[in-house]
Formats: sequence, structure tokens, C-alpha cells
Amino acid sequence: MAISQIIWSLDDKEQLQPAELINEKELEDILAEHIEILDADWLLIGRQVRTVAGKFIDLLCMDHDGDLIVVELKKDLTPREVTAQAIDYASCMADLTLDQLAELYLQFSGGTVTLNDAYKSKYGADLDEESINKNVKMVIVAAKMDDSTERIIRYLRDKYEVDINIMFFSVVLCGSKRLISRAWFEEDVEEQRPAPKSIRKWNQEYYVSFGSGTRCWSDARKYGFISAGGGTWYSNTLKLLSPGDRIWVNIPHTGYVGVGIVKSETKQAKDTLFTVDGKQVGFSELQMQGEYLYSLDEPENAEYVVQVDWIKTVPESQAVKEVGFFGNQNSVCRPRDQKWVYTVERLKKVWAIEP
Repeated sequence: MAISQIIWSLDDKEQLQPAELINEKELEDILAEHIEILDADWLLIGRQVRTVAGKFIDLLCMDHDGDLIVVELKKDLTPREVTAQAIDYASCMADLTLDQLAELYLQFSGGTVTLNDAYKSKYGADLDEESINKNVKMVIVAAKMDDSTERIIRYLRDKYEVDINIMFFSVVLCGSKRLISRAWFEEDVEEQRPAPKSIRKWNQEYYVSFGSGTRCWSDARKYGFISAGGGTWYSNTLKLLSPGDRIWVNIPHTGYVGVGIVKSETKQAKDTLFTVDGKQVGFSELQMQGEYLYSLDEPENAEYVVQVDWIKTVPESQAVKEVGFFGNQNSVCRPRDQKWVYTVERLKKVWAIEP
């Protein structure tokens, strides 16, 4: 199979002519320098990464959730063996610890940048060891795909929910310049698949990450809110919440500090009012210890706020953190695994929270 990618010039109304890459190394160089061609949310953490089997992964990436992405490059047609090759590489990466990944990235950066610094620079948060490398995704990059490879990938995705995909690329000539375009074979498996039967039922409890960086838990505890900002990836998940939802707040690397009921829709901070001593007070007027992005007017980067009625809170110094607790990089999420169920039930007992 080949995804048809025909490109036309709007100026002279002519179809641009196909061009060629020199070899797979040129493709690797292009993607390594511009990983956004694959996905702007990915962080490149290694090239030609050696596996325990002595083979080499073309590109190894990480996304904002701490999941790894194995990228295998093919300049032309994909043979069906490339699917087994990608799965083999993913199996080799699945058990890597944060320390091993940190060492790998340090080698990749020539000892100049740590993995945590690179992650923080891209995503604005520290790596969370509890959520690192929970899943390994596989991406095959090729100009076209043979029928057997297509059947294998569809079967793995549809039957077993294996996170494997193909990115098709096309190179065309525009004057003296070559242009590259790309198209995905399927939607992201994470977006379309239901949870496995064993973890499909969600317990209706929301996870919230808050209190790291410049945001201060004592502010949220005092005035009754959670917030996020500095980019849509951080703030958009707040929109999952509606009045009446119950949230459990975790400070990354510290522990759980509160549970409460959402009482307002998500609003930009500059439009949010609080009742303090019987008066309506704007977010920027609150006496807070942390620093927030409420002064930014750009909707994409501004601070967004959800007001909360707290059921139970504790100071940061009394945060509850135990082995087996759930952790995640997202500002808000609806976890569907057993670890989240355990975390909520355990916190209910510790804080004597009624069902």
C-alpha cells in the first residue's frame, strides 16, 4: 500500500515532480534535526541506539507521558519483516529504567544536557519516575507499504491494540528545492482504542497534578482552586472537569495532598473571581506565595483555573506517598488502571473519606 500524496504549485498550477532521498541516513538526519516532522510533542533521546540483541534502533523518542517511541526508517517499500523488527526493538526498550534512559540521553547529548533538563525544557515539568516508560510505541517510516505489512499491522492494532503505526513520507521537487510531506497510516492508537477489559471501568475519580514548579499548594488549599497554564497541553486537560466531579491532588515527587469537589467550569485566570471576606476578588488580587501566568492575555499560554470545594487537605509536609501509588504528567486525567483504583481506596482509608 502507498498513501497518495500529490502536491501542486498554486502559482503555476503544475504538479510537483517526485524526488529521491540519497539513502536512509539522509532520512534519519532530516528527522533527527526536525523531529516535529514526525510529532512536535516528541523528544528525541537517541540515534542508532544499540539493543541487547546487538541491533540498532534508528531513532528513539519520548513523549510528554514518558512513553518511549521506537522509530524504524525505510527509504522505500517496507518488507513485512520490519514489523517483527520493530516489535523486537520495543521489547528491548520496555524494561529500561529512568537511570538507564538518563545515561542513554547523556551519551546522545555528548554529556552536555541531562534527560531531565531536556524534558523540562520541552514540557515544563520534571520527569516522574513513577510514570516513566509505561508503554513503548512503534513507528515505521517508509515511502510505501506492501500488502502483507498492512495486514500484519492492522491485525496487531485492531485485535491486540498494539501501538504500532506507519508514517508515509513523500519527497517532491519544487524548483531546485526538495520538499517532504508525511501522512499517518492510522489514527493514534491511544486516541481510538478502548481500555482492555481488565481495566476498562473507570472509577469516576479524577487525578490532578498540581503544586510543582512555581505553583504553590498552600495557595490552592487556602483559596480553593487548581490551575494550569503555559501551553494548551497543560491547560486543556482541565476542561475534562465539570462541577460535581471529585478530584485527588498529587504534588509530583511529593505525594497526595487533597481531595475535593469541582464547583466551577474551567475559566481563564483573569476572568475568575473568588469570594474572600465577603468580597469578590480577582485571581491576580489574591495574596499568594506562588507565581502564576494569570497576567498573560494569550489564550494558548494563559493560566486557567478550576475552583474546588475541598473535602480534605493536608500541608505539603504531610503529603501521602506510598509504593504502588498512581502518578501521571498530565494536569488532569481519568486513569483506568488498577493502580489508580488502589490509590483512591488507600487514600480514602488514610483520610477517612466516605464513599
